[in-house]
Amino acid sequence: MRIYPPISSRFLRVWQRNLTVYRQSWKISFIPPLLEPLFYLLAFGAGLSGLIGNIHYRGEEISYVRFIAPALVAITVMNSAFFENTYASFVRMYYQKTFDAMMATPLTVEEIITGEILWGATKSVIATAIMMAVISGFGLIRYPEGLLLIPLAFLGGLAFGAAGMVCTAVTPNIELFNLPVFLFITPMFLFSGTFFPIENLPLWAQKTAALLPLTNLVDLSRAFTNGRIDASILSGGGYLAAFASVAFPLAIRTMRRRLIK
Repeated sequence: MRIYPPISSRFLRVWQRNLTVYRQSWKISFIPPLLEPLFYLLAFGAGLSGLIGNIHYRGEEISYVRFIAPALVAITVMNSAFFENTYASFVRMYYQKTFDAMMATPLTVEEIITGEILWGATKSVIATAIMMAVISGFGLIRYPEGLLLIPLAFLGGLAFGAAGMVCTAVTPNIELFNLPVFLFITPMFLFSGTFFPIENLPLWAQKTAALLPLTNLVDLSRAFTNGRIDASILSGGGYLAAFASVAFPLAIRTMRRRLIK
């Protein structure tokens, strides 16, 4: 079994580099997580909510707006990390040659990829914090339980960031990222209990949806947003942690294979 060099704290330099670049354009990056929940809440709250009314979820009746708001947070966590570690990381690796420059320093491939994935998770945390501020203005988050959305965003960001980095490692050109988006992200966006309870799906689809990482992220987001803390959150958190623990080393292994010829 091949033993890779240990990952030192130097990976923080990669994270710091990305933070420095982000600070130069933060005003633009700040806009999507600020306006997106407003648009969704307006469309679904003022539009669909009046047609749908209340829905039954986990033995209680809640408004459709309260049902969908936590899902918006989970979707943002997924998109922020996944797209940061696919499109953005690919640009840094392939077009800007940033990875090549970093590999000319004492940084190892493992430290570079670790820093990239942690930056993807950080982007999820930043976007989640912004969305929480917006959604809280509508009274849709219960505190202090809602504060658990922040560590949840980091865990979810690690999981989806590592998955995105695996896609970056095996995608030959940037146009082909349409495939993992279409085959991996879009089905989760639609069928992970985001816009309707998965109990409305056929039994086989319910079982499939339960295996999707976004389903567990959405369930945890709803639990924390609505202040429902019980033993059921352990399975969702454990699943995300297990997914991240598999995807993270896989991302390092596949990226090393791509970068080291």
